[in-house]
Amino acid sequence: MNLQQIIFKAQQSKFHLRLLNLGLNRGIPFNRPHGFKILQFQKHEIKTLLPYKKKNLNHIKGLHACALATLTEFTAGVMLISKLDPKQYRLILKDLFMEYHFQGKKNAYATFTIDDEWVKTNVLEVIAGGSPALVKCTVEIKDQDDNLLSTGTTHWQIKSWEQVKTKM
Repeated sequence: MNLQQIIFKAQQSKFHLRLLNLGLNRGIPFNRPHGFKILQFQKHEIKTLLPYKKKNLNHIKGLHACALATLTEFTAGVMLISKLDPKQYRLILKDLFMEYHFQGKKNAYATFTIDDEWVKTNVLEVIAGGSPALVKCTVEIKDQDDNLLSTGTTHWQIKSWEQVKTKM
């Protein structure tokens, strides 16, 4: 079963969502200590968790800015991969901008939504025209009391593997 099939199945059942979470923790070992978890994964929206635990805290016992930034990248990246086959397209984070609004003292939840029309217009049509697509994704992270902790904006460069000059 490839990644696209696992993601599709994760959108259908809790069992497959657990499998996806296990696979992402194993496949992205840098993120494992954070304890990120995909809580909900629908066709057009993803909701992820950053647990309030020691490894995610800063020196004043709030959620660390870098943990929030990493959750932003993770959330947008997983959603983009669910829409774009990684065997066909290379996704690279170009830059990441964070705005912090409120200190996190509880579990944090990130949400990101895109639909198929957005992907078609902003990615597929641009790539079909021969250029890499540069897309902007905005992820909001709120705590369990619905306080807005941060707004993260990721810019991704997406191109077909045929456009890539340096290949593995």
